[in-house]
Amino acid sequence: MTSYTGRIATTARGRTVGSRIAASLLYPLGLPTLLLVLWGLVATRTTSRFFPDPLTIAEAFRDTWIGPAFVEDVLPSLARLGLGVAGSIVLGIAAGTVIGLTRWLRELLEPVLEFLRAIPPPVLIPVVMLLLGITDTMKVVVIVSGAIWPILLNTIEGVRGTDSVMTETAQSFQVTWWERLWFLVLPAASPRIMAGVRQALSVALILMVISEMFASSSGLGYRIAYFQRNYLIAEMWSGILLLGLVGIFLAVAFGLVERRVLRWYHGIREVNRA
Repeated sequence: MTSYTGRIATTARGRTVGSRIAASLLYPLGLPTLLLVLWGLVATRTTSRFFPDPLTIAEAFRDTWIGPAFVEDVLPSLARLGLGVAGSIVLGIAAGTVIGLTRWLRELLEPVLEFLRAIPPPVLIPVVMLLLGITDTMKVVVIVSGAIWPILLNTIEGVRGTDSVMTETAQSFQVTWWERLWFLVLPAASPRIMAGVRQALSVALILMVISEMFASSSGLGYRIAYFQRNYLIAEMWSGILLLGLVGIFLAVAFGLVERRVLRWYHGIREVNRA
């Protein structure tokens, strides 16, 4: 009787694990697969050459990006994107921490920050080109000029929102300023900072493409614009597909980092929900 019950429990657990795995695959892959099928059906019924079917785009993707173009165009774009994001994180967190901790500086800079934030970063590309020339530095500066704002503003708000009771307790125990910064202020602000970094990644990807479309001889943005100007439609769509894959990779990588950095925060939320 016991062995029979154990077999039933094992079978039930196996089915449960299998159903969970199937559900975990169905949710992220189900809708994209359905959209691809619909795309293929619509593409076979249309005569427009501007709307190729997924197989044609996949062939163009293989012929275009798997080879020298990956080294000549993709890697330089990813390098500029990485430098821009890294610069935005360092400058945004550093400046946001100082502004958030200094009340008079925050009140002094608030109108200026709001004014600068309202300027669309692509508008600054001609100005940056005049100052720095058509160089990789110009493209990195363009990325930083737009991606820094979500990080900066979220850092300021996160630092401002540090629990006053914990701050007063740390002061009463004569905790040094640097210790309060590293062990109280920055950890308390880290959820807002990570939210700003998540927003900055999408902004940085957009500005990377735009900066390469304006003035460049290599990169994803340049190559997509080249395909568009020469009516290489399938190749143009393959570049857009590659940008989407880069975005997915950034989202997955950020999710892994975020879970590690905010492990304590997610643990507290789980306890509160329980």
